[in-house]
Amino acid sequence: MPVAAALVAVFVLGSSASVTAAVTRLTPEAPPPAVAAPEPSESPVPLSAFIEPATADPAPPPLAPVPATDLPVVEQQVAGQDLCADPAVTSALAAQDEAAVIAAVGGIDPFRQTVVTGTAPCLRLDDPNLSWVVVNKIRPFAPIDWAPGSVVFPEGVRNLGEGALAPEAAAALTAMVSAAAAAGVGEIGLQSAYRSYTTQQTSYSVQVADRGVEGADLVSARPGHSEHQSGLAADVVPCADGSCGTLDDLAATPQGAWVAEHAWEFGWIVRYQEGRTDVTGYAPEPWHLRYVGPEIAAAMREGGYTTLEEFFALPAAPTYAPAG
Repeated sequence: MPVAAALVAVFVLGSSASVTAAVTRLTPEAPPPAVAAPEPSESPVPLSAFIEPATADPAPPPLAPVPATDLPVVEQQVAGQDLCADPAVTSALAAQDEAAVIAAVGGIDPFRQTVVTGTAPCLRLDDPNLSWVVVNKIRPFAPIDWAPGSVVFPEGVRNLGEGALAPEAAAALTAMVSAAAAAGVGEIGLQSAYRSYTTQQTSYSVQVADRGVEGADLVSARPGHSEHQSGLAADVVPCADGSCGTLDDLAATPQGAWVAEHAWEFGWIVRYQEGRTDVTGYAPEPWHLRYVGPEIAAAMREGGYTTLEEFFALPAAPTYAPAG
């Protein structure tokens, strides 16, 4: 399907200035239907078409190991059994019911310990069908142009870019926006949500043209590495008096302060936080929310974790892996 510059401008994972510049020179496309099946995958365009060959920098060092005292002791009968053969676990995974999976394992602490230690290979962090998937500069989608089975528009949310989300994430955003309004902090709008692999190709290439590869990599994901491709990421903006501000406006508003303090209550985290570029590889983006589910969001909040990489004891991903 044609990729529109308006979508590009709206969907670009960067500053509002570059979004505005892109809008002024490109033509918008018609919005998708209310329940949008992901667009068919096109033959991936090689990144080499617009990316300079990666330098052979050494891989970033892994994060410090999680102290043993940080991980709760799992009861012996749980640790000794094959969780991946447990009917409660397998049926919950088949239903893509993350809350039921976590409950079947014994709760969020045993779940995290099991994932960190790798003792249950069925609890994968690379399965994009599950809300705990980790996508970053060294963890692309597999296949690279994967698309969610369905995405829907969140109800009751001002949608500036006709953004759609995975159904569970859409419901969680509706609940969060409604709670913010009830708390008296103002309206929160949705500027960007699901982007296909093909859309991200165009989005990233515009950033490369504007900033160069190094600058683009700080504000935009390369195709196949964008959380927006999962349908679990939402870029939000503050709205008031019938209009909405920009992405860059959010942090200094009551809405931005409320999101930073309360998004976790609805299963969302602020994915790219201040001072964590060394881990995520991205400049701070207080507007970029990632749905991980209420159990993981609450555990991250309680444990003081600011990145998914740290929560799951994964290596930092400040740069892309060298080509080849």
